[in-house]
Amino acid sequence: MKTIDKPNVVIVIFGATGDLSKRKLFPSIYRLYQSGKIGKDFAVIGLARRPWTNDIFREKVCESVQVADQEKENDLQAFASHFYYQPFDVTDTSSYNHLNTLLHELEGHYETDGNRIFYLAMAPEYFGSIAKEIEQNGLKDGAGWTRLVIEKPFGHDFESAKELNSQIRLAFDEDQIYRIDHYLGKEMVQNIEVIRFANGIFEHLWNNRFISNIQVTSSEKLGVEDRARYYDRSGATRDMVQNHMLQMVALLAMEPPIKLTPDEIRSEKVKVLRAMRNVEHEQVDDYFVRGQYGPGSLGKGYREEAPELENSTTETYVAGKVMIDNYRWAGVPFYIRTGKKMKEKSIKIVVEFKDIPMNLYYKHRAEKHPNLLVINIQPNEGITLHLNAKKAGVGSIAQPIQLSYTHSSIDGINTPEAYEKLIYDCIIGDTTNFTHWDEVAYSWKFVDAVLDAWSKKEPNFPNYPAGSMGPEAANRLLEKDGFHWWPILD
Repeated sequence: MKTIDKPNVVIVIFGATGDLSKRKLFPSIYRLYQSGKIGKDFAVIGLARRPWTNDIFREKVCESVQVADQEKENDLQAFASHFYYQPFDVTDTSSYNHLNTLLHELEGHYETDGNRIFYLAMAPEYFGSIAKEIEQNGLKDGAGWTRLVIEKPFGHDFESAKELNSQIRLAFDEDQIYRIDHYLGKEMVQNIEVIRFANGIFEHLWNNRFISNIQVTSSEKLGVEDRARYYDRSGATRDMVQNHMLQMVALLAMEPPIKLTPDEIRSEKVKVLRAMRNVEHEQVDDYFVRGQYGPGSLGKGYREEAPELENSTTETYVAGKVMIDNYRWAGVPFYIRTGKKMKEKSIKIVVEFKDIPMNLYYKHRAEKHPNLLVINIQPNEGITLHLNAKKAGVGSIAQPIQLSYTHSSIDGINTPEAYEKLIYDCIIGDTTNFTHWDEVAYSWKFVDAVLDAWSKKEPNFPNYPAGSMGPEAANRLLEKDGFHWWPILD
């Protein structure tokens, strides 16, 4: 018997021979299959230019699952039998006609009730035309529901994003469009709301009366690898700030929703993005720092990664101060930083609470051990509360202590990989952890002002060595406000 939380579905993946499908999509669908979150009546259609057959495609699917999951079960061949391949040209109408025929055939075989997901795992310049062809060739007119999943980047700036959105909306309704931000699929990112709204000890203090600043860090040890062509057109601001970083800021700053529904949560996030203070051109250097890595302990610099990067002025690092001009957060800086080839790989949030006016328990007057709430998103998922307690021995001197909860230390827990969670959410129709057009629009408007100012000024690159924590100017950004970056590792 079919249940509403385990609907049957045909998933159509455009770009099925690409890296995203291999590394993320196939293993995630396999884990959903293993855990019973999708029923036995499902099918996956892979589309790409390569002249593969079903057998070749299934072999590649098995290989990708084996790489991602060493403890694979014996049902891998049975799982792969649900995968079908069709050579495809996204610009050729006949390809869509053949896809329509295959869809109807598989829906009859697997009894999927006409439920369809179209996953666009390919270059964004094709998003609009594919959506149009899907609609015009009747592919979205199944007996069940139809959903369109779109990977980032959604546009290159606000105007291009607006144009892309208009193209897609001609073919699909907003509630059928699922814009992926894989950070929103991470367990501890989703935990931000629970940590805040289920704990009075935090939510009552979650405002400008008690919090001095909030820091959000996403650092990578890797460079651009084989993504040089994409990354040089994007840079750290478009690749990370416009989506992942600002989404985390919105979750940290939003008001409690009236109900835990996608519309209510989204409404509160949009209010935060609307309240972000726009940065004027002449103020950009006061609010943002950009950087590009040069040679260092982690190897060669960005400009040596590929021949086409020789004279690149693309930023591989961004640090910024985001001010939210509303009643709750007026005067509290949200510091963000993200970069490549940094000292450690980490995604971390640090909430620094205001110190008491006169702390008699510090050994030196200049000493400062403020209370911190640290949310570790990756690695070592969990939360740590930094408090002060009496140092053992004679006297009344305080020393910092840590109360920690590590998500990965719980026996038997299976934290879903981000894509596994998001694909499942899409199947059951939960849009909570996908971005609405309004969120995309306000984020682009905010970063466009910064990027426009930077485009008029030649940067002094490279300005941080590979293996460091970024440019020195990023430290001064906080120092002038009386703060400093907290270490990314406890």
